[in-house]
Amino acid sequence: MIKRFIRRVLGLDAPGPLRVPQSRHGISSNSISSGALKVCDVLADHGHAVYVVGGAVRDLLLNIEPKDFDIATDARPEQIKPLFRRALLIGRRFRLVHVMLGRETLEVSTFRAADNQSTEKDQHGRVLRDNVFGTLEEDARRRDFTVNALYFDCRSGEVIDYHGGLADLKKRTLRIIGDPEARFREDPVRMLRAVRLGAKLGLSIDASTRAPIKRLAPLLEHVPPARLFEEMLKLLLSGHANACLRQLRHEGLHKGLLPLLDVILEQPLGERFVTLALAQTDERVLADRPVSPAFLFAALLWHEVLAAWKMRDKRGEPRIPALEAAMDDVLEAQSVKLAITRRLTATMREVWAMQPRFEERSGQRAQRLLELPRFRMAYDFLALRAASGEVPAELETWWRAFQSADPEAREEMLLPDTRPHNKRRRRRRKGNANDAPPQP
Repeated sequence: MIKRFIRRVLGLDAPGPLRVPQSRHGISSNSISSGALKVCDVLADHGHAVYVVGGAVRDLLLNIEPKDFDIATDARPEQIKPLFRRALLIGRRFRLVHVMLGRETLEVSTFRAADNQSTEKDQHGRVLRDNVFGTLEEDARRRDFTVNALYFDCRSGEVIDYHGGLADLKKRTLRIIGDPEARFREDPVRMLRAVRLGAKLGLSIDASTRAPIKRLAPLLEHVPPARLFEEMLKLLLSGHANACLRQLRHEGLHKGLLPLLDVILEQPLGERFVTLALAQTDERVLADRPVSPAFLFAALLWHEVLAAWKMRDKRGEPRIPALEAAMDDVLEAQSVKLAITRRLTATMREVWAMQPRFEERSGQRAQRLLELPRFRMAYDFLALRAASGEVPAELETWWRAFQSADPEAREEMLLPDTRPHNKRRRRRRKGNANDAPPQP
């Protein structure tokens, strides 16, 4: 009904897709990045149909500045690549071209055909490889959600809408294109994307789209860990990580990603710690400040490490080796679900390993800790633990003052060393036979 209303208001009652002129939708060419305009111009000049598509069009209609601009065209990858000096063919499941213009990288895809018998799928219905090209209309049908199936023609200024995406944006609704179960089976990651986009854009998930999600959640176990990690990273860095994770839990999707999230969120300290970590991340993302994924994953998994560490400590294992073993256990278990990169896990381990060292505030130990490369990140982690009530606030206050003090003040701040010391036994110097004392 809303779609018919829009057609009537705009005077666009012709059959086929809804075509909204620039004077009606408000997107101008000035809103499109220079790189995207250049790619569109080059392809159009060579006789190809070409459009800015997906999230960029959606965000512009919502008055959100897009982070990137994707391009869709009828040109084949092998036709696109020679037209640009710096271009790479990528992708196995579906071939794409990355065009690099200055600092901007544009993803250019060829229109995809509708699902057909030649599409390679696994036994669960997940698409494994799909390099079948098609028409603009077929490409629109293959998009995931209606709000992502909007095309902007840089030459005419029209927005083209095949599936009521404009009406859904007006209703603040996220709706999948086609049969929800079939589309989620094709690509289970779409379930995670629905949660992320809903939270990020303030859209409610359509009832028919939501209906099969809990039942199909186990399909995420068959998605490659590297792809799950990539989608999870987008979710956590969306600026709405707190809302996203809680929505994941509500939809039953978190079990394949962060298996012990339920346990963490049922513990008062764990829930407060995770909530604070996500809130800080959201605040930094929305303020366009840098965010460390390593810090964020370290925070999300810390209470799993802490629980494993305490268990080993109760068994009488030495404290620091027990922490190292706990880190190994958690990261190994998590790697089965999420392929967190080694670069990130190395940083996570450093941050975790430094936490017990903050308790040492005497002698040279405090000064040596201050000089470590990851000190600032580890201190921020300590501050998070103090804010959640996990460690005494006095400990964080001391380290905050210690790191900003001058050398003389630091000496005065150091606490007396009360740890027991083992007396070193003086080694007897070995000598030759002539050095032996005379016999009585």
